[in-house]
Amino acid sequence: MRIAQVAPLFESVPPHQYGGTERVVSWLTEELVRQGHEVTLVASGDSETSAELLPAWPTALRLGEPLTDTLAPQLYQIELMQQEAHRFDVIHWHTGYLHLPMARRIRVPQVTTMHGRIDLPELRPLFGEIRDAPLISISDDQRRPIPDANWVATIHHGLPEDLYAPGSGDGGYLAFLGRISPEKRVDRAVEIARRTGMPLKVAAKVDPVDEEYFETEIRHLFDDPLVEYIGEIGEDDKGRFLGDAAAMLFPIDWPEPFGIVMIEAMALGTPTIAMRTGSVPEVLEDGVTGSLVTSVDEAVAAVQAIDRFDRAAVRRRFEERFTAERMAAEHVTLFEWLIQNSRVPFGVVAPATPSPLA
Repeated sequence: MRIAQVAPLFESVPPHQYGGTERVVSWLTEELVRQGHEVTLVASGDSETSAELLPAWPTALRLGEPLTDTLAPQLYQIELMQQEAHRFDVIHWHTGYLHLPMARRIRVPQVTTMHGRIDLPELRPLFGEIRDAPLISISDDQRRPIPDANWVATIHHGLPEDLYAPGSGDGGYLAFLGRISPEKRVDRAVEIARRTGMPLKVAAKVDPVDEEYFETEIRHLFDDPLVEYIGEIGEDDKGRFLGDAAAMLFPIDWPEPFGIVMIEAMALGTPTIAMRTGSVPEVLEDGVTGSLVTSVDEAVAAVQAIDRFDRAAVRRRFEERFTAERMAAEHVTLFEWLIQNSRVPFGVVAPATPSPLA
């Protein structure tokens, strides 16, 4: 199968540091190549892949030379796909919704994975108008704000089975990994550490939009001797950081669409203590791979009972549910269905055979 994987341009594929969507695109692309498909990755030119790389901009927008207008490269990427579309059996977009109006010009079966939040009221009119665009959700919960969109599959993320070796968990600390932003609630993580007396290590980036929040609300919390702020870390450091942790804290305060860090911790055998919201109950199994809590009080109690988890069992559940091999196989099943049932420009023939993954 000739497959185009169209990645966001803000980070390289894979990202050099933080970048959840681009990391998933990389894992999926490499696994599809391994399974024998002819894959083209449409991404920034500093990306690395075993697929054919079709660069849509020389370097990733976030870490490359600063640009006054980042919209222009994204529109160029969409136009590039219009010109190159004839080369592919299916086009898989990972670029949010910006391409959807223009993609109607592309006469090739295509589908879009929605990686980000869609619980914003201004998105409803757009998806109401472009109601024929086939969409993949990354969790069932992600669909709730716009349930009547053209969801053709839910496919949970997966990562390479051999990416991480199980960790020991003997570092004696709690870990927080991700972004520092109001919805990620690193302040809750600090409170949990203080109340349990357990050290907390924070490996997180601060986006420009969150710098004021960081300076006014968060930075002073890191003066606590129990808290070590590491900053943004790359892939090479992540395994040891999460693998040595006794547990990972995921004290979010928003409807997380998936939360890749939960399956990364799972791959390392590290249990996660997470707020029961968004996709979290779909990813974590309470009492098996982590603790689902509804308050800081419950999170404190969960930390105090962390020794009850079998780290080998946590790792086994990762192998059973969240590998890149499973993720790629589900995408291939969907792509085959799209090719058989799609009309162009996009949409699905009605009445069509229901998607096997819907």
